Amino acid sequence: MALFARAKEPFLRGFLTLANGLPSHDTFNRLFRDLDPDQFRDSFQRFMAQFSEQLQGVVAIDGKVLRRSFDRASGKSPLHMVSAWGCRQRLVLAQIATDAKSNEITAVPKLLKLLTLQGAIVTADALNCQRAIAEQIVEQARRLCAGAESKSRHAARRCSPAPG
Repeated sequence: MALFARAKEPFLRGFLTLANGLPSHDTFNRLFRDLDPDQFRDSFQRFMAQFSEQLQGVVAIDGKVLRRSFDRASGKSPLHMVSAWGCRQRLVLAQIATDAKSNEITAVPKLLKLLTLQGAIVTADALNCQRAIAEQIVEQARRLCAGAESKSRHAARRCSPAPG
């Protein structure tokens, strides 16, 4: 964070008063150490909800396994995350971890509840083309574009009609 602040100092000074200069590594360390993780998560989700209130364009739902997040010694499996990427916004609009001993199919409905999707086109890979997930997306977004992944250049794709 301190390196980022130094690299972006002119940009940051455009909207921040930095009377004492840029925060140091130690300052950021104290700040993040004192944050309540649950309160921060709730506040950040409310902040990100503002972006999803005016969603337009494509929202891509996808799950990923975080590299090197496993622990062989204690037998913990890697962390699986499901994200909603706003293509027009160029940022992750919402993200949720899958439950232990589960997969992204159970996490996607929870992720979708965090978003206001009306007017957006939602894309999902083949794993997320479950009937319940597709129905939830169509109910929330009124539009779904689901594709079957393929090694060929022409993947099967089916889009629901635009709201009329």
